[in-house]
Amino acid sequence: MNILFLCTGNSCRSQMAEGWARALKPEAFTAWSAGVETHGLNPLAVRVMAEAGVDISGQRSKLTTDLPEGVTFDYVVTVCGHTNENCPYFPAGTKVVHVGFDDPPTLAKTLTDEAEILTAYRRVRDEIRAFVEGLPGSLETDGS
Repeated sequence: MNILFLCTGNSCRSQMAEGWARALKPEAFTAWSAGVETHGLNPLAVRVMAEAGVDISGQRSKLTTDLPEGVTFDYVVTVCGHTNENCPYFPAGTKVVHVGFDDPPTLAKTLTDEAEILTAYRRVRDEIRAFVEGLPGSLETDGS
């Protein structure tokens, strides 16, 4: 099955979800991620994923229009509220599920201590991992 993780800027949460799905569920899913905008790959997301043994450094921030032509998605998972509200149209047969996760850059915005900043990123990383570990069953209920 093809699964797309969709977020506003495709820089952090959707990238983590793609990385986890590729690492934990390669037999069940071909995973992709994209955004309604592109903000570049977040270096702290790359760092905390590497700490967990998942290398996402080769992924890139992309729009849904940058995905390969002809790929149809069985599932589209929106991982932030903005994208859930502004989700692009997907053909009938694609199940769109919203599972909101906190935005690590927003959580870290007022923090100055690197350890606290990384703690915020790690918390979201681990929440996304738990969601992906529950796939495909976690797709059967709307997480909004």
